[in-house]
Amino acid sequence: MFYIGVLFAVGSAAMLVVAVALVTVRRPMVAWATGALASLGMIVGFLLSRTVGLPNGYYESGWEAPYGPLSLLVEGVFILAFLTWLGVRAQEGVAPEPPYRADRQRTAPGSGASKGW
Repeated sequence: MFYIGVLFAVGSAAMLVVAVALVTVRRPMVAWATGALASLGMIVGFLLSRTVGLPNGYYESGWEAPYGPLSLLVEGVFILAFLTWLGVRAQEGVAPEPPYRADRQRTAPGSGASKGW
């Protein structure tokens, strides 16, 4: 089925973007959440395709060892890593922060204090 190939391509591209974002982004919450949702979707799609089937009569009869179980394992590990990361952040009391803002003191207009005098 064509849509199965499209879903594989979209899932692979999304996880590639997630991997790059986890390495480069300073606040990776969106990357972690996107990766966890994509992994969960892949797990559900895999299980549905081998149990009740997918739309248009798509049904796989076997688990395609070792690739099927290995993909489930890797996707499950990603979800566990996300939940662990989330739990560690909660224990540390890390809350979402607004973008960095320099501390500034308000001064009266024309006082010269704003010019460093």
